[in-house]
Amino acid sequence: MRAEVQNNVEAIGKSVALLKRRLDWETAPHRLEEMNAMIEDPTLWDNPERAQNLMRDRQALIDSIEGIEGLERDTADNLELIELGEMEDDAEVVTEAEAAIARLVGTAAEKELEALLDGEADGNDTFLEINSGAGGTESNDWANMLARMYTRWAEKRGYTVELQSMSPGEEAGIKSAAYKISGKNAYGWLKSESGVHRLVRISPYDSSARRHTSFCSVWVYPVVDDNIEIEIAPNDIRIDTYRSSGAGGQHVNTTDSAVRITHLPTNIVVTSSEKSQHQNRDIAMKALKSRLYQMELDRRNADINAAHEAKGDAGWGNQIRSYVLQPYQMVKDLRTGYETSDTGGVLDGALDGIMASVLASDASGKSRADANGD
Repeated sequence: MRAEVQNNVEAIGKSVALLKRRLDWETAPHRLEEMNAMIEDPTLWDNPERAQNLMRDRQALIDSIEGIEGLERDTADNLELIELGEMEDDAEVVTEAEAAIARLVGTAAEKELEALLDGEADGNDTFLEINSGAGGTESNDWANMLARMYTRWAEKRGYTVELQSMSPGEEAGIKSAAYKISGKNAYGWLKSESGVHRLVRISPYDSSARRHTSFCSVWVYPVVDDNIEIEIAPNDIRIDTYRSSGAGGQHVNTTDSAVRITHLPTNIVVTSSEKSQHQNRDIAMKALKSRLYQMELDRRNADINAAHEAKGDAGWGNQIRSYVLQPYQMVKDLRTGYETSDTGGVLDGALDGIMASVLASDASGKSRADANGD
């Protein structure tokens, strides 16, 4: 067996070992048996929320078990094909099996990254807010580009994207936008995007074709499950209605259907303007609960809290990532040093590599802290 193939097999084995440890492989079959017994309970659906959570957790466990078994099975099958191909002097079979093992390295690495999404809310759907910062029309256009980037990324993953509210810019782009993104581990993947994003380019709005720098802030927080109780006192909120300025149904701009809720103790403001007033109020309340839940998560996790505090205003000194289109092409994450010259791909939603670098970096930091007893 060639050294490259042996190295690939060892890499897959290390990933599988890590996946098994994270899943607690020895107890996984017993946990699945318990879940299977629970879903046979005829009273299970008396509590739909509990039933849905159980079904979701059961499916996640099944997917994890099958994923690990699949990696082991496919690796063994291709090693057997290599051995048979070498015995029969069939170079084509050997080449195909070696290529399959090389692909399995990537699959194993991706599953290893997904296993890092084990935070309390990582599996939840997420809210994502974009706000333009310093730069006027330039930043409004940059905010619109970011909205498209995240929408494209989510769609490529098969996630559902729902526009919650949008405030258009005076000349171009948007001042702000809020989305709900639904899908497996949506918050876990997107949480790394909270921070200030900086764009450098030749301005399409500058007749002198000068280079401009623009900033936008991105805020990501998890959708709160219905079974998580977040108490909000009626006296702690102010609810305002106003006329929507975005695209919508026949009543847009003629009725006060948009809703803005202000949480007075924290000064958190959430809005929804894309539905009826009743629906907008419900959406905004859910968003507010999610924001308050995020604050609680931050208090529990000093690292996350520090990251949010460091985010600061959307301007110089607070950025987490730079997107440079002129005089050269580069996207660089300033937290991990990850770089790519594929600016077009990133702006079209190719974010997995960047997000993975942040996840791996966070996991390494956590491992070092655990080793040091922090």
